[in-house]
Amino acid sequence: MAYVCDLGGTRHSFADLKALLAAAAPFRSGDQLAGLAAASAEQRVAARYALADLPLKALLEDLVVPYEADEVTRLIVDSHDAQAFAPIAHLTVGGFRDWLLSNDTTGERLAALAPGVTPEMAAAVSKLMRNQDLIAVARKIRVVSAFRATLGLPGRLAVRLQPNHATDDPRGVAASILDGLLMGCGDAVIGINPATDNIETARTLLELIDDLRQRLEIPTQSCVLTHVTNTLELIALGAPVDLTFQSIAGTEAANRGFGVDLALLREAHDATLALGRNPLGDNVMYFETGQGSAFSAGAHHGVDQQTLEARAYAVARPFRPLLVNTVVGFIGPEYLFDGKQIARAGLEDHFCGKLLGLPMGVDVCYTNHAAADQDDMDDLLTLLGVAGVNFVMGVPGADDVMLNYQSTSFHDALYVREVLGLRSAPEFEAWLERMGLLDAAGRIAETPQARLAQGRLLEHLGDG
Repeated sequence: MAYVCDLGGTRHSFADLKALLAAAAPFRSGDQLAGLAAASAEQRVAARYALADLPLKALLEDLVVPYEADEVTRLIVDSHDAQAFAPIAHLTVGGFRDWLLSNDTTGERLAALAPGVTPEMAAAVSKLMRNQDLIAVARKIRVVSAFRATLGLPGRLAVRLQPNHATDDPRGVAASILDGLLMGCGDAVIGINPATDNIETARTLLELIDDLRQRLEIPTQSCVLTHVTNTLELIALGAPVDLTFQSIAGTEAANRGFGVDLALLREAHDATLALGRNPLGDNVMYFETGQGSAFSAGAHHGVDQQTLEARAYAVARPFRPLLVNTVVGFIGPEYLFDGKQIARAGLEDHFCGKLLGLPMGVDVCYTNHAAADQDDMDDLLTLLGVAGVNFVMGVPGADDVMLNYQSTSFHDALYVREVLGLRSAPEFEAWLERMGLLDAAGRIAETPQARLAQGRLLEHLGDG
């Protein structure tokens, strides 16, 4: 079905819904590289006019990826909750934007709506929103998940402690974990990206974290971010697996490029849940995504990268994950060229994920060949803190020596908690207090007593 808009005496025609969505998207290098971006600013405005007048129901009928050809599309269509959708079924995409921004639309109403929102609806409405709109709506939404720590509560910001090492040296990993713990990071997860796919190395790293967690009674969870098939093997070997990780994308073909499908993810979810290591909740999966992944796999079906990113959240949603992390600037400037594009994408991803009912975190990051710097990341980190992001990354010095990209540091997490009055997960905060690492205001202490507590922690670790 073609879509048309007359603007300033010029008729703009869009061949189908995916062409309309692509043309309405804010400019970004990935869509341009794929030949999908609007040809001009005028065409982009015309696409947004046409999109604003489109009934939301049309997004249930005009599918951007064919139902017969893609299991992600089938998941989206077959799991759509018509009853949850009913309150907004009469709206256009533009009317949906107004509804989301209304003071009458509370977090409770948005939570009830989530099963009725498709990724294409979330992506479409985001294309009509300014950054402040994305922040304002996302801030209303609280998605709470739990394992040993409870994440996503109001006034809280968790941090993934990311102690990667170029050679997976356990001593180097342990030093980074210690550094992060002393800075109040690690409540979201202590999560290691291994340098290799070696099963025994992954097992060693899992045992390292688990031993540390048990000896110090840290209320957190661990993860080695290896392929889901490796984690299934680790489970079979009796390794102390808390969370199963997998990168996912928004089409069946892109997920095949990652070596997964929905059936494999269900198998992994069930196997991880059966371990019974999760005392506070049934959230045992950790997914990562990123705009551009389907493009780089040649599996985008002519759909713009942000709509495909939202479809990845539909893959995550049935598994009730503990964590979903959009690694926003990691793929590179081919897809998000500069700090402005990275910031916009981070806010879009966070908004769309939470609107679909997911516990969203953002890796506020960039590669060294992008037109971005740490000031851009400071801006995005602050905006996401205001928007109520569930968690961010904590990387030693903000420089990941294994993955070779720039993220946010332990100090950055302390900054955003301080300026916005945010705290760590309640169970983790209580542990920090027991360890003597917090002052009376709940901040990482800088007193002689705190330094003594840090010394005791170092000594305890040395004994292991």
